Amino acid sequence: MQNTDINQVDLQKCSRCIYDERVPSIYFDYEGVCNYCRQVESLSEQYGTGQPKGEALFSVMVEDIKLSGRGKPYDCIVGVSGGTDSSYLVYLAKVKWGLRPLAVHYDNTWNSAIATMNIHKVLNGLDVDLYTHVVMNKEADDIFRAFFLSGVAEIEASTDLGYAYLLRKVAAKYSIKYILEGHSFLEEGITPLGRNYFDGKYIQSIHRQFGRVKINSYPLMTFSRFLNSALFHRVKFIRPLWYIAYSKENAKSFLSKHFDWRYYGGHHLENRMTAFYHSIYLPQKFGSDMRNNTLAARVRNGTLSRNEAWAEYNTQLMIEDELVAYFKKRLGLTDVQYQQVMETTPKNWTNYPTYKKRFERLRPLFFLLAKANLVPMSFYIKYCFPAKAPK
Repeated sequence: MQNTDINQVDLQKCSRCIYDERVPSIYFDYEGVCNYCRQVESLSEQYGTGQPKGEALFSVMVEDIKLSGRGKPYDCIVGVSGGTDSSYLVYLAKVKWGLRPLAVHYDNTWNSAIATMNIHKVLNGLDVDLYTHVVMNKEADDIFRAFFLSGVAEIEASTDLGYAYLLRKVAAKYSIKYILEGHSFLEEGITPLGRNYFDGKYIQSIHRQFGRVKINSYPLMTFSRFLNSALFHRVKFIRPLWYIAYSKENAKSFLSKHFDWRYYGGHHLENRMTAFYHSIYLPQKFGSDMRNNTLAARVRNGTLSRNEAWAEYNTQLMIEDELVAYFKKRLGLTDVQYQQVMETTPKNWTNYPTYKKRFERLRPLFFLLAKANLVPMSFYIKYCFPAKAPK
């Protein structure tokens, strides 16, 4: 049985949150506080999160969004997954801020039934239009299979990047200049750069080596497409929850009460591939449990004590019944193939071609783009500086 008293565990740990020495690229200052806590402090100060400064900054943005959308059917895009943050953000956009959002959903065909129902309940209740892009399931599964066979951790990279590029494509199609994203660094933290790197070249290189199906319906964001969207379409990515006061628990209660929205059992469990990634693949093959991201964030914002968070971090992961069998069947993997991949030495993003060095060389450009909200600030922080390969 693991020790649930954080002060009795023989690891160097942050004196403020529950991150320990196993977290990628971590270091501790003279007060024993980790660099990720200091990063959150800096972002909170910069964006005025939950303070009058943040509210005022975002209020100006709302007026800019309304002005940019005059004469158009929509003035902004909100990406939706059926999860808490994106569902609540649609409500805020439509009701609280008086915006005219178009909801956009990227369907990798692994959605849970609960997530699908949540999307429709919230959007129907708010009378918000939905644009859905469904990747051909054989194509989506072939990309997932290629990443699994490659031995890297980022098995879900194609979903994250495809979703990001889809938002940009839809914005260009409807001449929309603002995309709102439902991420809160106070509630979720910012995932350390370690086993979560992805870009278009990374996806291409792995799929070319291990894939079997030609990519047609998948929205691949190459470097040129990425830069073209940022520099020429000039679509702005805004994360309102970086500015305003926000409580995920309060949002869940509100959504459940007003839209019959249902919780799906855990962070990132609204999609079955995401559930496999978080509850099985990362912990069993890479020894990584990403629950510490959210738990550390909750310690920082005062909704959990360090001991409570550490105790929860050391509870058994929730694993959906038959999830491994479903994963193997959909990807056409034999028991032997599956076991071989799970037992072989892990690889990482440095073993395959990526745009990483290019992002680093162009750091001054991406700093300016991030300050102008033309690329997410989290992209600049995580991707535009040298990073060590995960061990």
